Amino acid sequence: MGLHLTLLGLAAVSSQMAEAQDTPKQEATPEHPNIVFILADDMGYGDLACYGNEYIKTPNIDRLYATGTHFTQAYAGSGISSPSRCALMTGKNNGNARIRDNQCYAGGMTGLKISPNGDTTIVRRANLLPEDVTLGTVLGAAGYRTCLVNKWHLDGYDIGAAPNHRGFDEFYGWTIATVHSNSPYYYPYYRFHGDSLIHIQENEHDAHVRHNTEISTDDAISFIHRNKERPFFLFLGYDAPHEPYNIDDTSWYDEQGDWSMNTKRYAALVTHMDYNIGRLLKTLDVLGLREKTLVIFASDNGAAVQAPLKELNCGAGLKGRKGQLYEGGIKVPLIVNQPGRVPVRQVDNLVYFPDFMPTLARLAGSEKALPTQTDGMDISPLFFGGNADTDNRYLYWEFPGKQRAIRHGEWKCVTVKKDAPLELYRISKDKNEQQNLAEEYPELVKELDEQMQRMHHYSPNYPLPEEPQPQE
Repeated sequence: MGLHLTLLGLAAVSSQMAEAQDTPKQEATPEHPNIVFILADDMGYGDLACYGNEYIKTPNIDRLYATGTHFTQAYAGSGISSPSRCALMTGKNNGNARIRDNQCYAGGMTGLKISPNGDTTIVRRANLLPEDVTLGTVLGAAGYRTCLVNKWHLDGYDIGAAPNHRGFDEFYGWTIATVHSNSPYYYPYYRFHGDSLIHIQENEHDAHVRHNTEISTDDAISFIHRNKERPFFLFLGYDAPHEPYNIDDTSWYDEQGDWSMNTKRYAALVTHMDYNIGRLLKTLDVLGLREKTLVIFASDNGAAVQAPLKELNCGAGLKGRKGQLYEGGIKVPLIVNQPGRVPVRQVDNLVYFPDFMPTLARLAGSEKALPTQTDGMDISPLFFGGNADTDNRYLYWEFPGKQRAIRHGEWKCVTVKKDAPLELYRISKDKNEQQNLAEEYPELVKELDEQMQRMHHYSPNYPLPEEPQPQE
């Protein structure tokens, strides 16, 4: 026993020495800040009080909004999780990215998918490969300590494609490859710390003690404490409010007698996430890091069909929902906040997830680490009171062979059904996509269709029947 403790003590000392040697002398500064990126899961454009919701309480996110810059025309990388996060992490749109749908058509790996009701099916998924450059890779090249907490969703069924093998120094969360690592959803017993699968003892035997939003926030706060004297990049991917809507504490909304339990739990998941974001922000304040930390908040796509879309106006009246390339599926809230640097203002420029790769590289000073080709642009001037010509370009999305969409200036061309005619909307005057102008402007539809065809590139994971495979 004594020898065992001695060895543990020596290991701890060795670990502390290694960490001290690895710690750079420089600290984050307001000009090269720490970066905390918080991503909600399946939260609609209209779910936040600051974005007009009259029912859901989000005081901490509202404070970020009121004291920072918010965007009115920000778009996710896709209408569902994996391709949206791939666009965010790699700077490539769906016509170029490694992962373009939650499931792939060829290649990749097969594995089990567990539905909310417990049913299992075998599906095929793609995953990021070692040669893919991620935000973790780029910011790590600038000397940032990088950490991803909770949801990654880019490993497919390759256990070796977890975030700590794709550019991130630290990882605390769950993976698709290990299907039980986030089951039961929101009160998990299993969780990864790097490559180690640990147990959340309080949740043993399906006990509902530690909610995953709290666990994830605890992991994030611990990371900040350990790295308070060095620049860091923290990506905190909450599960909330993804279905199944599983939270025992609905006290914020128990007085809403006419709400269903589904509606109460959905709203509670958002408010509970907001409360935990407040905990994280308080940590930054207590440690004196707030003025040299850029905080970004967004959602990975629109609200799901299971959400109380009508009761709570989750989609803010936008057409469509998660899984579709209408506005309700891809338009998301985006807030950036850094006291003393980010002004209080509204920005109406067109921006989307591929922009974050060059933008964060610019903030960290690691532009040389960028991949040779990205589909985004540096939008950092918009964070700090400046301007950027973001509207004179094409933003593109696709579910290969199923749905396509393109945004250029005030126009959006879209179809959400295979082989269906393209629809055309003037978003500047019709943000809810109610008046299809395709017959009125056929030449514009043709032009945007041709542009979409140019922006789609062959993928071995998503080959189309009519698409010839490139010759090597």
